Amino acid sequence: MKKIILSIAILTCSLGFAQDNGYFFGGFESNSQWLLDDEGIMFDAPDDQFRANNYLQLNYTLGKFTAGVQYESYLPSALLGYAPIYDNQSGIASYHLNYKGEKLDITAGYFYEQFGSGLIFRTWEDRQLGINNAIRGIRIKANITPEFDLTAIYGQQRNGFEISEGVMQGVDANFNLSSALEMEDVDLKIGASYLGRYQDVNGNDTIPDVVNVYGGRLDFVLGNIYGAIEANAKSNDVIVNEGQIVSNKLYDGTSMQVDLGYSQKGLGVNGTFRRLENWSFFSDRDAEGNVFNQQILNFIPGLTKQQDYLLTNIYVYNPQPRLIIESFDQRAGEVGGQIDFFYSFKGDGFLGKYKTKIAVNYSYWAGLDAEFNVANKYYEAKFIGDGPRYFRDFSFEVKNKWSKSFNTVLTFQDVIIDKGIVEGGPLGTQGQTHSYIAVLEGSYKLGNGRSFRAVIQHLADKEGEKELTNNSGEFIDTSILDGNWAGAVVEYNFNSTYSVYFADAWNYGGTGEEHYYSMGGSYSKGRTRLGLNYGRQRGGLICVGGVCRFVPTNTGVSANLVVSF
Repeated sequence: MKKIILSIAILTCSLGFAQDNGYFFGGFESNSQWLLDDEGIMFDAPDDQFRANNYLQLNYTLGKFTAGVQYESYLPSALLGYAPIYDNQSGIASYHLNYKGEKLDITAGYFYEQFGSGLIFRTWEDRQLGINNAIRGIRIKANITPEFDLTAIYGQQRNGFEISEGVMQGVDANFNLSSALEMEDVDLKIGASYLGRYQDVNGNDTIPDVVNVYGGRLDFVLGNIYGAIEANAKSNDVIVNEGQIVSNKLYDGTSMQVDLGYSQKGLGVNGTFRRLENWSFFSDRDAEGNVFNQQILNFIPGLTKQQDYLLTNIYVYNPQPRLIIESFDQRAGEVGGQIDFFYSFKGDGFLGKYKTKIAVNYSYWAGLDAEFNVANKYYEAKFIGDGPRYFRDFSFEVKNKWSKSFNTVLTFQDVIIDKGIVEGGPLGTQGQTHSYIAVLEGSYKLGNGRSFRAVIQHLADKEGEKELTNNSGEFIDTSILDGNWAGAVVEYNFNSTYSVYFADAWNYGGTGEEHYYSMGGSYSKGRTRLGLNYGRQRGGLICVGGVCRFVPTNTGVSANLVVSF
């Protein structure tokens, strides 16, 4: 009730000062599903077959002030795969009042923010992933000089419709050296960040009530060359597994990311190296390791090629920053990187008179090379070393425009992944799978807004029905092997308003040889879009921007409605 009264008060005060230059904006989004029994994939619909996630956002701007409120409803339950804390909940989820001037930007209420690349701190909303980790408190952003800006935050993090036990405070500073020193040939910027979490230790004096994270970064652009380096450290903290403190021993953490690239017209090369050691950080220490990304404070995306197709999204990498010292699972973090190469051929050249574009990516991620003493809860990790391989991917993509109406995309991927990444559970014990994936996409414009798109794809499991090996090279059981897949997508747009599609991913090499089919359509008009579909959802990881969540296998009818105003 207090949230509702406060939100109404914010909007009412804004309206009370209404002038001709004030305006409303916002949106409504509804994602719902009716789950159905499906013996083919052994799915039994729950008692609450209908589930829906609904969001209503209202904002009002008047001059330098903006007020906003977001109402959310998860009735009778949230969609499958979302955190249970949302089930059967509805109400005012967030609100804010913001003042933005030329040199000063102040927000009270809920806000989103990012320090540097996000390795130390980032809050954001992604409704597809079920993430909204906004901070409730106050944020002040100040442009001290044209070269120097400062951001300070204080508050508690959103956790469903409640807030975290931990209290966060942080400062982020950025300084443009090139501007200050009047350097014209190079663009050079430096930055520093600090974030602290205070949380009651409930009488346990052996663990810290304050955990601090801090770091620095440098970004530069020199002609066609650009790069960045960021290094961070975390003070001592306990490690938690499934909501329980493992021991009273304390462990610090570190992270580093280096980016380097070259770009010119028609050509680009860039590479990224990242090392994470004990680098998960939550607003509540007991939230460590939760699979729903609730109360997460930093942003750790999978730095790999972001794929667009049914079968290329089966084996995707989920980052592994955690420290675990257990008899059944030992890991200290991850190390790896990726390299991207882009090239556009000139017209009247390769594959026709229109420009052909190619993109090549190689990525490799491994666990830190570390020695563990489970009995004493001790470990020691090398900076790089030769840790267990978690993920290796090589892919290339060729885009060609054959005419003004016809385009094709050819994709090939060679991927190896630890089964524990895909299916959850300990790493290095379930074996690895090695697959080749080929995709051919074609789209044709028929005129008058009509278009046709078709995709055919195939995933070949290199091991077939043979045994797989674990990270030590030992043969293991293959009962979890998914085998070969074939997939197809057909899409037809009648105009800019109506479209229909059919898709199928056939696991013909797996147990049951099941089809994961889907069919539906959409209506788009102005600021409104309605989508309807029926089909099966393959269980596993769903990733957006390199951040992932697990979804269970299910069948049902889904609807999506988005209205903006």
